[in-house]
Parts: sequence; structure tokens; C-alpha cells
Amino acid sequence: MRRDAVTAYVALGANLGDAHAAVLRALDALGGLPETRLTARSRLYRTAPYEASGPDYVNAVVCVETGLTAPALLDALQALENAAGRERPYLNAPRTLDLDILLYGDARIDSMRLTVPHPRMQGRAFVLYPLADVAPERVTAADLLAVQGQAISPVTALVEDTP
Repeated sequence: MRRDAVTAYVALGANLGDAHAAVLRALDALGGLPETRLTARSRLYRTAPYEASGPDYVNAVVCVETGLTAPALLDALQALENAAGRERPYLNAPRTLDLDILLYGDARIDSMRLTVPHPRMQGRAFVLYPLADVAPERVTAADLLAVQGQAISPVTALVEDTP
């Protein structure tokens, strides 16, 4: 890994097919990305679709140390989505796998392809609860209070990967 590794947080979600298995496969695949090491992962959560329709989602958040640039990390995540059969027929369509960069170090990025911090993460329980598992300093009590009406429940216990 390059010396200038960045701590990044990635949200995972799926609600088509075997969503649980898809998220677990993605967790394994994230640790295998070039110049990237998985350092922590949240428990898995089951959530009702938010601003969308379809079956319930399985969601998680991981922390990675990566030497990839933010655009290169995005490319790698989209390759994993495509390998999982991800299609984008319309906005917020159900999905076999969804991977989003939430935070990339302290970077602020606003490009046609990528916005970091993720612009909608503060309003989504399915992002904030798992993010609080791996980076509690990044989520405030007020953040969690603001999303308390969104249905979310843990599916698995918290598991941290050790280097």
C-alpha cells in the first residue's frame, strides 16, 4: 500500500436476490481491492426501502485504508457492483449491490461523478447506524435522533476485522 493511504468509509446495500450473501461477498471483495485494506466493518442491518420501493435492504458500512484516489476507488466499487449484476434502470431502483463512498479522508469532492462527503448520508438511518458502529465520532446523537423514524434493525453482531 502506498504511504499516503487515506481512511475512507464505504456504504454497502442490496435488496435483490440473496441480499445478505451479496453484501457479505462485497465485504470480502472490498478487502481485496488494490492498495486497500479493510480495517473495520459494521454489523449488518435490515432496513425498509427509503425513498424507494422493493424488498427490504441489507446494509453495512466499512472503513478502509486505501492508496487509491477517490475516483479510482469509485471505479473499483462500480466494477464490484457491475460484477454483482447491478443495473440502473431508474433512480432508486432496487439493486443487487450498491456501494457508495461516504467519506474519503477529509476531502471535499464535488464532480460530475462523485460528491464527498456523500450528500444524503445525514438523512439516512441505513447509513448513520452502521457508520456509528465503525466511526462513532462521525455520527452525533442529533444525527441519530433525526432519523429515528426510519425502520432499521441489526441482523448480525458487530464484527471488526483485525489487520
